[in-house]
Amino acid sequence: EFVDATAVFAKKENLNLVIYNTSGISDIENIKVLYKTYTPKRIIVVGGDGTIKMVAEAMEEQDVIIGILPAGSANGLAVDLNFPTTIEENLEIAFHHDYMEIDMISINGKKSIHLSDLGINAEMIKNYENGSIRGKWGYALQTLSTLIDLEAPFIATITGDFPTVECEARMIVIANSKKYGTGVSINPNGVMDDGKFELVILKNMDLVVLGKIITGNMPIDVNDVEIISTDKAFVTTNIPVSFQIDGEYCGKETKLNIEILPKQMKVAIPLANSKVT
Repeated sequence: EFVDATAVFAKKENLNLVIYNTSGISDIENIKVLYKTYTPKRIIVVGGDGTIKMVAEAMEEQDVIIGILPAGSANGLAVDLNFPTTIEENLEIAFHHDYMEIDMISINGKKSIHLSDLGINAEMIKNYENGSIRGKWGYALQTLSTLIDLEAPFIATITGDFPTVECEARMIVIANSKKYGTGVSINPNGVMDDGKFELVILKNMDLVVLGKIITGNMPIDVNDVEIISTDKAFVTTNIPVSFQIDGEYCGKETKLNIEILPKQMKVAIPLANSKVT
């Protein structure tokens, strides 16, 4: 449906459209070859955060605008940028609107465009990926079972050009933006083009507070939440802790080397009056 709608839109606007379907094999190399062949002004991505990130990595040396048609399981970036819900509106944005230069975050050499975290949410994503029920119900069930089987908190040490933090934690979010794809607002200070990321540390909380945070009622003023805004940090944990990047489970980690990568990709955004030719 997305491909058809995009083809119709491009034809109506008299634009030349080349379609590429990802396969999971050599996609980055294939996208680079296509770019060299056609040198497009824009690449329209139909998918979620993972697909957007892959295209951004393929295009990191090129001056090209990425248009987004949100269609993935994790659409955190689109939720955060307040993309509309209809294909028609998103096509208009993707093809014609002005762009914002978005930062990315490097974590142990892997790139994150949105939100990554250590701890309870990553554990939930792992359980969700291994579970049989998809969608919001699947997520709700895994939330419940993850909270019930909660392990002891981990001890984290966070260093950088700020006073060293050592604390018990349930979860540490590495945030380039404000909200998870579920709409949960975790980082009120998130700005995607300010050359900084935030570490949101959720300390040793009780189940009620954790449940509130996960369901989107973030009590940001609680003493158990600490937010550090920086461009570089190093996190170590006393035990291996579940870790995820942009909604994808990445195993357990005890060390995270984190730095901001400023202005890595140009994304067409739904701003009022940002239409360009």
